[in-house]
Amino acid sequence: MKLRNLQAAASVGLMLMSVNVPFGLAQQTPPPPSQAQPQTQTHPTQPASPQAIQNDTTGQTGLPQAPTSKLTQPLYLRDTQVNYLNPKSHFPDPIAPYTAINVPQPDFNNTPKLDSLLRDGKIYLSLSDAILLALQNNYDIAIARINLDIADTDILRAKAGSFLRGVSTGLVTNTLGGSGTTVTGGYGPGGTTSATGGSGTGAQGLVLSTNGGGPTPETLDPTLSSQIEYESTTAPQLNTLFSGGKSVLTTNTGTYNFNYNQGFATGTQLTVGFDNSRVTTNNGFSNYSPSLTTSFRATATQHLLQGFGWGLNRRFIVQAKNDRRITDSSFRQQVLYTVTQVENIYWGLVSAYEDEQSKERALAQSTQLDADNRKQLQIGTLAPLDVVNSDSAVASDKQALVASKTNLEYQQMLMKQAIARNLNDPQLSSAPVIPTDRVSLDRLPEEDMPIEDLVKEAYANNPQIEQAVLSMKNNELTIKAFKNGLLPTVDAYAFYGGSGLGGAQNPDATDFSTGKPYPPGTYPSIGYSTALQNTFNNNAPDKGVGVNITIPLRNRVAQADQARSQMEYRQSEMRLQQLYTQIRIQVVNAQYALTNDRAQVTAAEAAQEYAAQSLDAEQKKYKLGASTTANVLQQERNLAAADDNMISATAAYANARVALSELLSTTLDKYGISLQSAATGVINTPPVVPGLTAPKAPETPQPISATPNPPPAE
Repeated sequence: MKLRNLQAAASVGLMLMSVNVPFGLAQQTPPPPSQAQPQTQTHPTQPASPQAIQNDTTGQTGLPQAPTSKLTQPLYLRDTQVNYLNPKSHFPDPIAPYTAINVPQPDFNNTPKLDSLLRDGKIYLSLSDAILLALQNNYDIAIARINLDIADTDILRAKAGSFLRGVSTGLVTNTLGGSGTTVTGGYGPGGTTSATGGSGTGAQGLVLSTNGGGPTPETLDPTLSSQIEYESTTAPQLNTLFSGGKSVLTTNTGTYNFNYNQGFATGTQLTVGFDNSRVTTNNGFSNYSPSLTTSFRATATQHLLQGFGWGLNRRFIVQAKNDRRITDSSFRQQVLYTVTQVENIYWGLVSAYEDEQSKERALAQSTQLDADNRKQLQIGTLAPLDVVNSDSAVASDKQALVASKTNLEYQQMLMKQAIARNLNDPQLSSAPVIPTDRVSLDRLPEEDMPIEDLVKEAYANNPQIEQAVLSMKNNELTIKAFKNGLLPTVDAYAFYGGSGLGGAQNPDATDFSTGKPYPPGTYPSIGYSTALQNTFNNNAPDKGVGVNITIPLRNRVAQADQARSQMEYRQSEMRLQQLYTQIRIQVVNAQYALTNDRAQVTAAEAAQEYAAQSLDAEQKKYKLGASTTANVLQQERNLAAADDNMISATAAYANARVALSELLSTTLDKYGISLQSAATGVINTPPVVPGLTAPKAPETPQPISATPNPPPAE
């Protein structure tokens, strides 16, 4: 009886220790105001007080304007040393412009950095290494790099006066895993994800069918054409009256014509023609055989209304340069997106790794309990049903461990395909990836910044706004072009030319007054040099001026296109304002999500500690005979659920931090990533990722103190 009384007393004491909350904890004094963290979130039902506008995006006078979007620098990022803006020159190789340009073959090998992380058959990967390898090896970034050079080829085409082929500025999202959208929130209001905004490039209901329309610019690259021909003709004659009595005429003709054409940005076109021919014939009516004919004409045509001006004829060059800036901005957005995606994959890997460790601990606990139960069953102090219950728990934990290992292997594969070019090496493809970093719960400066400051930072840095503004500049060029297209076509032209004749007397030339051939020397011989000199010495000038006028009656096509171009511009204006609003909401939501996810981690941490203490107390009671197998298993399940909640909450908090940095577009600056180095893929300095800590082993539950630590400050 005494032993049973002692066991009962001990179990009651342990139970009270495990569930009793000291009264002093509820009576603690709140921290002084100087220690309280500043809060930017207001009560959702509290009336808003009048405040001055700090970031006006509508351009109203007298209001503080939102900051101008920072253009991506440096301009003209390059992925190789080849500058496709500079064409091949005729000097020193005259035929160089007519030879093919060889684009370098892509490298499909992994960088040596990946092999250096492989130790003892395992890849020990930090977050910094993961980002560095992604910048070097990730295919999404590599594909986006080539767009930089593709945009340069459009500038080269525009300098020649040609139409633009365009370049893709959308995100490349072929890497598996991570976030499916540009911005991912945690558990903040408005849902867990935030959709990306458009950049005025044809998405989100925008129409850009008139982009690049309007009068055709002049071709600025000169062209040289020629016609060199020899023709020999033998023609029988039906009437010898006009063939000098010849029944068959034989004519040999050599043609040597050359033409030069060039357009100018003023709307001027210059055409110069230089024609030459040499004809030999047996026709008696021809005084010269061979006869030499040479002539030239230079014609200058100037558009006076439609097609006039530098701005109109060079607009494709300006548009191509804007497109190049958009491509640079898109590449920065691609790097931001991929770095964020790799971070999310990394935290998913950490979660899977921690989950696998948690499932192993749960299996070890249930296995130990099952072994203890079997020992008690052998000595007859435990019912067989308790052993069946513990066996079932072991089987369930084994199944959970198998599922957790499968998920871990999948997360490891996702990480490898994000940071490697190929996985042909069997050791590399089968090596497990061990994450060596964990997220720190230290507060970020962004958590305590006023909303308007965060919004201002996002407005200045977000590449989507930059792309939208640049696209609107292209729309303005299109509007001006279609406005010019409303005008009639009035072209003034002037030409000047000359001609010269030469040759030798035709032996068959007939004097029809006598019916005999002309005596030699009747027609003096004139050499080609003399004929050429007569062509250019104003001896036989050919000159004139004129005006061509074309007036389209009703002009309905031009009116429709001009109105349509303005409508599309109005769409872009509204889309930009909508983008400002969306980014503001996303910033607010991201800051709320960060605060909420931190609170979720704090709550999960407290629940995890309570579950560990409860399990420890239940196990002690079980050893004293004051508890049952079912109670111990229930506490083990509670601890496993608390571990899962802790892992999920920590991953959500880590993703919320990443999402806010991406939305503010400060990730590259914060991590010390050079965009210029990212464009080449040659990065020697690893990124420095703040807010990380080393992994910690689970702590053994400590006895509950009579004066526990105060709750963490919010």
